[in-house]
Amino acid sequence: MTTHSNPGRTAQRGASLLEVLIAVLILAIGMLGIAALQAVSLRNTQSSGDRTTAVIQSYSMLDMLRANRVAARGGQYDQGYLCAVPDETDNRIDAEVGMWIASLQEAMGPTACGAIDCAAETCEVKVRWNDSRATAGEETHELVTETRL
Repeated sequence: MTTHSNPGRTAQRGASLLEVLIAVLILAIGMLGIAALQAVSLRNTQSSGDRTTAVIQSYSMLDMLRANRVAARGGQYDQGYLCAVPDETDNRIDAEVGMWIASLQEAMGPTACGAIDCAAETCEVKVRWNDSRATAGEETHELVTETRL
């Protein structure tokens, strides 16, 4: 004689609804973490790009200063922070500084400003911009590049 037993709970196969819900919760938390990481990464990539652009723009002005070394050493390029393109560009120096500020703001946004300070044999070019979007970024971030002429 053969007996058939009732499978009952011990022989149950598959996942219960509670197990599925827990798995979905863990997956959702992981996906939220990945989304937050992506957002932080995008902000910091923009900040890194701005820093690179500031270095390139500083070197651009330093090349202009080297091309007109006598005027640069004489302090004719010296400017405090300029945050707008100068109205008067009658001479070469004003035209170059105006072109540099315009290029700086085109590349880094309207908050970008630049300054030039030359002494006897050294020149310092400063670029300032708003870097508050980056992680621990500052409202006013400044890059200073100094060189001998």
